[in-house]
Amino acid sequence: MTIKVVFFATPDIAIPSFEELIKAPEFEVRALVTQPPKPSNRGKKICDSNIKNIAIANNIDVLEPVKLSKEPELIQKLLSYEADFFVTFAFGQILSQEVLDIPRFHTINLHASLLPKYRGANPICAALLSGDSCTGITTMITVLELDAGDICLHERIELDSDTDFPYLSEQIAQKSPDLIVKTLKGLYDGVLTPVCQDNNSATFTKKLQKCDKELFFEKPASELHNKVRAMCGINTCHFMYNNKIVKVLKTSLCEDNACKTHKPGEIISVEKDGIKVMCGDCAITLKTVKPEGKPEMPAYAWSLGSKIKRGDIIGC
Repeated sequence: MTIKVVFFATPDIAIPSFEELIKAPEFEVRALVTQPPKPSNRGKKICDSNIKNIAIANNIDVLEPVKLSKEPELIQKLLSYEADFFVTFAFGQILSQEVLDIPRFHTINLHASLLPKYRGANPICAALLSGDSCTGITTMITVLELDAGDICLHERIELDSDTDFPYLSEQIAQKSPDLIVKTLKGLYDGVLTPVCQDNNSATFTKKLQKCDKELFFEKPASELHNKVRAMCGINTCHFMYNNKIVKVLKTSLCEDNACKTHKPGEIISVEKDGIKVMCGDCAITLKTVKPEGKPEMPAYAWSLGSKIKRGDIIGC
């Protein structure tokens, strides 16, 4: 038995699943379809993605469509692979019905939530923003409607109040290979029966806006803490101090009722383990920050350089 697969992905979160399918003897990865390389942040140099480099190292064809639905020659190339399955994982393009119909069985998507919750882009961030106690991964049959296809398998992941975006992304990356292998084998052997989603229970993620990055200390502390841990790996939150942006990468919640006499944004204390700031209901401790034009550092180190002290107001 050899299950022929074409893998569609771009970011690093998909690499462990891609590598698992390459090394598993039951599978033959015939091609990688990935987004064209884009300029990097530093120097605007064009760099290939890590997953593309892995494909090249394993002598796997690489296709880089700008928009696959409008590139008929690449669609013909996909037909030539005679794939049993297409597998997508954060590929970054919507596939047309013409493409979805190419594989012998199905196009299977790895989605980083427990569907039907958090359909759409960035479900990892959405779960953390909401303060959820669990999330997970779903394999589903891809259809034209957004993340609405039948569910194959789920993998549940427990969360605590300090789980952040990089850690959860790594958990999803490491747990996905086993799930996609079980899904493809189960469908190929006819022992796995996909289940329809409950559309009435579906929720959808929203696109993050520029204003979502700013921390307003009038908000509840838990809401700000969730924003920081949800966005520290993608669109880092920040506040303003002396007309400069201070990005916040790590915080913790405070259990201190005495702090409620302070104003939102007021510095309650400056200590080596962080800067305690009053929020709308209670306090939050800034642990790691990145001041404008400077590297990431402990909040206490920033306080020494900025001369910030108890009673000062930040975020205005």
